[in-house]
Amino acid sequence: MGEGASQTRSRRKQGTTKRARNLRQAGNQAEALLWLELKGRKLGGYRFTRQFSIGPFFADFACRENWLVVEIDGHQHADSSYGRRRDEFMRAQGYSILRVWNHDVLKHRTSVCETILATLDGRLTENIAVSDLRFVFTPRSLDSISSNTDLSV
Repeated sequence: MGEGASQTRSRRKQGTTKRARNLRQAGNQAEALLWLELKGRKLGGYRFTRQFSIGPFFADFACRENWLVVEIDGHQHADSSYGRRRDEFMRAQGYSILRVWNHDVLKHRTSVCETILATLDGRLTENIAVSDLRFVFTPRSLDSISSNTDLSV
């Protein structure tokens, strides 16, 4: 075997895994609490990934099978231009985006989980923008889903 045969090749940009790991470790309390509800397919059997890279951005949580990004926002993200750019990019990749506030995760976690589940089950299919929740729906056709050949990390 050649010298590099034992090394695995990744299509990820160098440093992506390390950055995602650092984001997970430095995450806030709301993210950590929501992760307890999402990991291990606990919420409706759906699989989530934490700090999933989508292009140059990282989604707090992503359900890749259903093309949903869940973002937990603090006051610093309220209507920021950076947040709008992230959303536009992720939507261009085919992801719907659900944004909830840190406070709601900390105080109303069951309701947040029910909202995520309603989104995944297809009960939310239009844009919603209220003071404590924002959902931007991105419709996906079966053709565009099947054309994405590899979703593995």
